[in-house]
Amino acid sequence: MRISFFLIFFVVVMALLNYYIYKRFFKKLDYPFNRYASVIPSLLMLGEFVFVIEAISRIFIDSLALYWLFSATIGITFVLFVITLVYDLNLSLFKRIPYQHKRRKFIKIMFDTTMLILALSYLFRGFKGGFSEPVLNTVDVAIEGFSKEGYVIMQLSDLHVGRTIKKSFVETLVTRTNAQHPNIIVITGDLVDHSLDAIKEDLSPLQKLNAPTYFILGNHEYFHGATEIIAHMRSLGITVLLNESLRIKNGESHFNLIGLTDVLGERIGEYPMEIEKAYQETDSTLPCIILAHQPKTILRLEKRACDLMLSGHTHGGQIFPFGLLVMLDQPYLSGLHRHDTQKQIFVSRGTGYWGPPLRVLAPSEISKIVIRGSV
Repeated sequence: MRISFFLIFFVVVMALLNYYIYKRFFKKLDYPFNRYASVIPSLLMLGEFVFVIEAISRIFIDSLALYWLFSATIGITFVLFVITLVYDLNLSLFKRIPYQHKRRKFIKIMFDTTMLILALSYLFRGFKGGFSEPVLNTVDVAIEGFSKEGYVIMQLSDLHVGRTIKKSFVETLVTRTNAQHPNIIVITGDLVDHSLDAIKEDLSPLQKLNAPTYFILGNHEYFHGATEIIAHMRSLGITVLLNESLRIKNGESHFNLIGLTDVLGERIGEYPMEIEKAYQETDSTLPCIILAHQPKTILRLEKRACDLMLSGHTHGGQIFPFGLLVMLDQPYLSGLHRHDTQKQIFVSRGTGYWGPPLRVLAPSEISKIVIRGSV
């Protein structure tokens, strides 16, 4: 019921965006660009409606190409919305410039052509980024108590294995992750984005990860059956941390690894975040590395040890400038940040994508966290 309400709200928002695109962009273009002004927004709205109905029912889109097409309408609408904002602002300024009618019309046609080219370029770059392999992002972190040689944690986050991200992607990801010879591997939520029965085979390559691997819940796991997903991850030989801590010992590097469930669990009454429980078994003399899906979790740890938090969820905004909206809800968008004198946080841009296969100025990543003792 909660998911259905969210999706209905989503349809209303997309309808408003498409109406704005029609009214303030396509309809205001000069002839012949405005000849079929309502066609593109209407087709986009139809695609988004089908996408939402399928998200609720999951009964009628068997074709991968069709699913890509319908999910892409969401990204295209957002891109056109950004272009429309720029167009609307510039057109308002343009109207105030005193030009002769013929000259004004010529400039307007050139401006319209430029904006259409910009929209197509924006979309091309987005699809190129969405279908590109994740980059390897190496991040150096200093934490007192670790060896000087470097302790390697490979972080995978927000894979969204489901309709479009399949077994071949996961296999490549496992191969690339193993090639870095990590000490441990962490999967910081939103691994699953479809019913577990439909993607068990797609997840199977994860059992070939060649280092101890730890998993925490993201918000999308709650949408697809958290209990079943937890059991399946354990069957793959992956340790699931549900508000729990472990003491990790490797050579000179000893630390507490703490895994928290997602904040969504509190709202739906399933696997809620329990910070006090998670810290009960920690050794106060050792550094603490926290796994928490959403970056805003760090705001709840003001009185707790947190040498480093590893998070995801934001996708780095995925489609610029959507990250500006994400930061209304999250304190950090991507990268390594010092939260205060005692706490650091690294936010992955995500290894996959959600919804449309588009990424603009936010490439997907495999995160290699290299921790060395502070000098």
